Amino acid sequence: MASDDIAQLADALSKTHVGDGELSYKGLGLKLDDEESVKDLVREIEQCQDLRALRLEGNTLGVEAARGIAKVLESKDQLQRCFWSDMFTGRLRSEIPTALRSLGSAVMCAGARLTELDLSDNAFGPDGVKGIEQLLKSPSCHTLRVLKLNNCGMGIGGGKILADALTECHRQSSAHGAPLKLRVFIAGRNRLENEGANALAKAFQLMGSLEEVHMPQNGINHAGVIALASAMRHNPELRVLNFNDNTFTKKGTLAMAQALRHLRNIQVINFGDCLVRSEGAIALAAVLREGLPILRELNVSFGEITEAAALVVAQAIMDKPHMEKVDLNGNCLGEEGCEALREAMENMDKGDLLASLSDDEGEPDDEDEEDDEDNESEDDDESDNSNEDKEDGEISTGNGSPRKDDSPEKPQIPAEMASFLSCPSAEKLLQLGEMRTNLKQHVDASDPHKAADVVLKIASLYSEDPETKTAVFESIDAVLKKILSGSDLHSYCFLSTLLVMMGLLKGEGKMKKVSLVPGQLLCLEHAVQQEYFHHHHASTLHTVMNKNSDALKSCSSAAERLSSALKKKCNDQH
Repeated sequence: MASDDIAQLADALSKTHVGDGELSYKGLGLKLDDEESVKDLVREIEQCQDLRALRLEGNTLGVEAARGIAKVLESKDQLQRCFWSDMFTGRLRSEIPTALRSLGSAVMCAGARLTELDLSDNAFGPDGVKGIEQLLKSPSCHTLRVLKLNNCGMGIGGGKILADALTECHRQSSAHGAPLKLRVFIAGRNRLENEGANALAKAFQLMGSLEEVHMPQNGINHAGVIALASAMRHNPELRVLNFNDNTFTKKGTLAMAQALRHLRNIQVINFGDCLVRSEGAIALAAVLREGLPILRELNVSFGEITEAAALVVAQAIMDKPHMEKVDLNGNCLGEEGCEALREAMENMDKGDLLASLSDDEGEPDDEDEEDDEDNESEDDDESDNSNEDKEDGEISTGNGSPRKDDSPEKPQIPAEMASFLSCPSAEKLLQLGEMRTNLKQHVDASDPHKAADVVLKIASLYSEDPETKTAVFESIDAVLKKILSGSDLHSYCFLSTLLVMMGLLKGEGKMKKVSLVPGQLLCLEHAVQQEYFHHHHASTLHTVMNKNSDALKSCSSAAERLSSALKKKCNDQH
């Protein structure tokens, strides 16, 4: 080793931090190629009798140097925390697995019990995960609480290897009576995609101990998000969810909203740059209303959310005493929408919680959006969910049948009812007689599209003829009372679907809009005045109607009556 290199190393080692069982070489920029180059470092490690934490991040480690350090670690049975991020800069990728195996074998040989392992910012790919596979499966990781693998380029293959290793670790540790209880998992920027996410979701569900999950920028779309959401609900102590910069779309967001209903300890939600969109935002608002009591931060920035949906989100945080930040930047509010949102937050005395809106994308185009994500193969969607544990109350996200229906088997539809539903008319509705209140049995809150379709069909039959009017109102009341008496999530999903079909809210995909007639608005006017139509339902409907009143020009008189009824319902609450 050259004399100037030795001098540089000696100077660097003089800056080593020692204390509280921690030995730190963090950020010294050491180029450690062989055993000779780590001689002084090894001596310091050897002399640290109670070594519990070793920081090697910010240096670069060759295979021989790793072997040299590994030899001394074989005697360090108290080691608990390994901070080994950014440790292979300038090294060949083929070298990294060998170096990691040496270090991992030493930890196992020592019989150490790790609580934290940080290998972030090491671009080691799937082969690097193989390098730590045996360590992760070993008793040395049965006690692991924090695992950080951010920006490692694991890819799908690495994600699967990691998931298998964690699953095996849990199996073995459970057999010894102390199951793996990983609390913090960080694996952003790893190109895990759907397959990697699905594999990890199974491991997460098995562990059920997670408190923080950070998986931003992994190329995961709705299929992988649905699998992760299913796993998250089995981790009741979750505090932080960060899936920034993946592609949720409506399907993924509804699945996450469903999971969040079961997670009362969540403090931070980061769904920024996830294409949450308006219907997804309204679903999240519903969960905010009925749960998440200690939420502190909500990030749904850059999600193509429109003004009306953003205002519904704002209204939902009104009673969140712990809220510190709401980020709706980079959405599609427009200048007036940004001002309306600021005003709404100020009126609730929460203006200081709203993050900057400086990157707002402006109001969306009037033309229907092309949604590539939502038009992905349904077969792909089904295959991604075929092995999932299906959960109660799962919401249909398309125009067809719900993905799951745990309600009792539906009764056979009488011929008269089937005839009415397939081709409704006032005559057929009257012929149903008392049977018409049974229409509620043929709608389900878990299929908001079908429910909204039935409501609009019935409402289209409205007329001033007393008998017909009574029949229509009775039918509407029966159906809406059932739909709106469920969870806030189900009722808000129904309302947002109804609003999309009425042309009042920008939706996702190819949902067909109806040609509005005054009777549909007059039926809603009647419904708003009933007890089952709660004030927050009215507030949501009123907010969206106010921002998209142009869509109701063809029914202006009926629209005014509905708007007046909504305003009265909202004011009565105050």
